[in-house]
Amino acid sequence: MAVDQPDCSDAVGFAVGGLVDDPRARDRGPPWPARLARGQQAGRLARPGGRGRIVAVGVDTAWERAQLLDHGLGDALGSQVAHVELDARLSRIHGQAAGLPRRIQAGPVLLDLFHRDGRLHGRWLGLHPREFALLWRLAETPGQQVTRTQLLRDVWRLDHVPETNSLEVHVSRLRAKLHVSRCGWLVETHPQGGYRLAADGVAPPLARSA
Repeated sequence: MAVDQPDCSDAVGFAVGGLVDDPRARDRGPPWPARLARGQQAGRLARPGGRGRIVAVGVDTAWERAQLLDHGLGDALGSQVAHVELDARLSRIHGQAAGLPRRIQAGPVLLDLFHRDGRLHGRWLGLHPREFALLWRLAETPGQQVTRTQLLRDVWRLDHVPETNSLEVHVSRLRAKLHVSRCGWLVETHPQGGYRLAADGVAPPLARSA
């Protein structure tokens, strides 16, 4: 498919005819699915940015588009997309890039804002929305203390400290779900109160040997 590339010099990467194996991106994460990587190589990535800033055009099967989106591409489109729609989608992704990220890493757990859940070794953790919000908030400042007041404000949207232990209950449930995946160590109680995400995101020796 021959497509004139829109002006997206600082917006997103752009690929035509499916995904292209870009050698500049090989050291930034796991490889793309083999079948997609062996697809048509009619284009190159216009900009070696993050996956969420890449748009694949000319992917005419729903399965392949779903796979590309699941692996973090900003968008995946068929070969019949009109230029005006493509330009609008590129502009949307460019605007989102400056906003809240869709995914954030919490140690070995990948948090996905779209699914409102965490993923580890290809499996979802089954987090409750508030458990997810707690872990996301801690992951924004790994290794740093997040006080009880801050968590109640940022996660519960409360400007006062209620006379309940709802926060502690949700932290306990979150830790229990992380423990099932051997990541119970990820959420630490801060010595001065509140909680924090383990600074280096790596399990301590005792946790690894358990």
